[in-house]
Amino acid sequence: DYRVLLARARKRAQVYYRKYQDEIPVLQLTRQTAQVMQEFTQQGGVRPFGVSLLIAGYDDDGPQLFQADPSGSYFQWKATAIGSGFMMAKSFLEKRFSDDWDHDIDYAVDQAILCLKNDFEGEMTEHNIEIGIVEKDENGKTVYRLLPPEDIRTAMDNLA
Repeated sequence: DYRVLLARARKRAQVYYRKYQDEIPVLQLTRQTAQVMQEFTQQGGVRPFGVSLLIAGYDDDGPQLFQADPSGSYFQWKATAIGSGFMMAKSFLEKRFSDDWDHDIDYAVDQAILCLKNDFEGEMTEHNIEIGIVEKDENGKTVYRLLPPEDIRTAMDNLA
């Protein structure tokens, strides 16, 4: 399900870029993706998408994070979690993030690791978690990067 939604979102982003020569605003992309999800709850002969999405991006309004549910509802967050154990994770994140948050990426990575540790089954290592970061590069272009396992290990060691 997520692959279909991801492919549609990528296509919409490319169409927007070709038309306006600019990156699509994150809210607009989220709204369009959520609309597709909602349409599939009402059409006969098709099943609804059985996936919630976290949509992260960086646009003129700064960093953005949205959650889109299978019903087509979407919400904006500073930090959130989905999946098993999401209630404990959300509670954890609410205590550490606020509207006047002015910490750096390293702090956010540390908090993400601590949040995962709270409800992780088994041993958490740099090989069984991934941390992605959405930011602007030196040219002002939005980039998504995965932290290398060595950086995750270093962050985990610093928290120990």
